[in-house]
Amino acid sequence: MRDSLNKDNYDSVNLYFQDETRFGLMTKQKRVLVSKGIKPIGQYQHSYKWLWLWGCFSPINGQSFYWETPLVSNSIFEGFLDAFSKQNPKEFKIIIMDNAGFHACQNIIIPKNIKLIRIPPYTPELNPAEKVWQWMKSKTAMKLFNDMERLQEKITEMVNQLNPKLIKSIAANSLFSKMFFEYF
Repeated sequence: MRDSLNKDNYDSVNLYFQDETRFGLMTKQKRVLVSKGIKPIGQYQHSYKWLWLWGCFSPINGQSFYWETPLVSNSIFEGFLDAFSKQNPKEFKIIIMDNAGFHACQNIIIPKNIKLIRIPPYTPELNPAEKVWQWMKSKTAMKLFNDMERLQEKITEMVNQLNPKLIKSIAANSLFSKMFFEYF
C-alpha cells in the first residue's frame, strides 16, 4: 500500500493529462476543400508499420513528457510512469487518464510521486491529451512517409514545436480543464 502523501517530499504539485496515440505509415486521410464538381486528388499509402507516442500534458504550466514505443502493454505503461516520475522527481504528479486495457494498474508499480485518476469510460472529450494528438495528426494527414525514420523525424519536429505556451493553449481549452479550473 502506498504511503500517505508527505508534503515535505515534494516542491510542487502539478496536474497532467495522459494518453497515447499511434502514428503509422498508412496515410491518414482528412477532408480537403476543392471546387464543386472536382474530385480531390491525393496520394495514399497502405502500410501496417507504426509506432506509439505516449504523452503527459499539463494545462497548468504547459509542461509535457513524451515516450515513443513500438507497441503498448502493461509493462510499457509501467516503464512510462517510471520514466515520467524521474522528470522533476520533487514534483507530485496527478495524472488523469482513460481506461485503456493496458492501463490496468493492479499489477504494476506506480511511483510514489504519481497519483492516477481515471476519467469515466467512453469520454475522450474529457481528456485534453486527445486534442494534442489531434493537433499533431493534422500535421501528418495526407502526407506520405517512405519509412519509419522519416515519420519519426516528423514526430520529433512536432514534439519540438509543442512548447509550454502551445500546450497550455490546447490543453487548457478542453472541457475537462475548464470544469477543473472553475471548480478550483
